[in-house]
Amino acid sequence: MQKALIIDDNRAMADSMMQMLSLLSIDAQVAYGSRAGIAALKDLTPKIVFLDINMPGVSGFEVMAYLQREPRLESVPVIIVTSDDQDETATKVAEAGAKGMVIKPVTVEAIESALQKAEINKGDG
Repeated sequence: MQKALIIDDNRAMADSMMQMLSLLSIDAQVAYGSRAGIAALKDLTPKIVFLDINMPGVSGFEVMAYLQREPRLESVPVIIVTSDDQDETATKVAEAGAKGMVIKPVTVEAIESALQKAEINKGDG
């Protein structure tokens, strides 16, 4: 079972995503907020990161920059999870190097589609 990391300051959203990933045979760990996410990444090399971009303090874009600076984490695919469905946000997300974007409220189908686009196989690893 793959290990995913969900980084979101909204506990209900993060917990819901963890349950959805479980339905797709993906084991997920949750970090509630960007600082908790960075702390989790010190000991974890996930197969994929689901990352909220609009968080207080350290933004999701700053977390992505951290991932890209760390040799152990630079190749970990990131899927952005956001309620911001503006074209300019999608462009910024792609330019930042994310493998996909899922708009809240998140569905299992949206996660599955994003995983396919990121070429992550469910249940592998």
